[in-house]
Amino acid sequence: MSTLLYITAHPLTEEQSYGLATGKAFVETYQEVNPNDEVIHINLYQDNIPMIDADVFSGWGKLGAGTSFDQLTEQEQSKVARLGEISDQFAAADKYVFVTPFWNLSYPPMMKAYFDAVSVAGKAFKYIEGRPVGLLTDKKALHIQARGGVFSEAPASEFEMGHRHMQVMMKFFGVPSFEHIVLEGLAKSHLNANEIKENAIQRAKDLAHTF
Repeated sequence: MSTLLYITAHPLTEEQSYGLATGKAFVETYQEVNPNDEVIHINLYQDNIPMIDADVFSGWGKLGAGTSFDQLTEQEQSKVARLGEISDQFAAADKYVFVTPFWNLSYPPMMKAYFDAVSVAGKAFKYIEGRPVGLLTDKKALHIQARGGVFSEAPASEFEMGHRHMQVMMKFFGVPSFEHIVLEGLAKSHLNANEIKENAIQRAKDLAHTF
């Protein structure tokens, strides 16, 4: 049995979001094909994803200096413990599906906060002779991203920093398989948004059979 984390960073519903509708189609098909696998939905707009702030740095610093966890402040304990849960869950999972919109050339800040939470040395990567080496070499990932414009081709492609950042993170973690389903041009009047959506949903269903 495998564990798939379905990680969404979108404030709207599946009825309102092209990306989430595509993600729903993927997950439903995946569960049909893999009924024994566990699918865990992580909604970054609803789940508690602590920011790396002064409490976290203080808590980590105290623990590194030998202070017991019980001696941390209540805020330090809460945030440090939650970050540990998130990073452990991510490292233990087998597959990841990320769904994000394309906002201001990237994705919502919750997605970056999540990557900050899971980017832990000894869990997602390690250092060998001062160089990072990914530890998630037996995983696979998929990014579903909806864009109003078309950013897959030059010159606009150089401004796309959401998928590119995620691509770098997967490489940093050592994830060998990283798929991408992009719905783009949804706000272009000369393109058929519903057709783009249906094509993406079909591709998601097809990919779910082999993911």
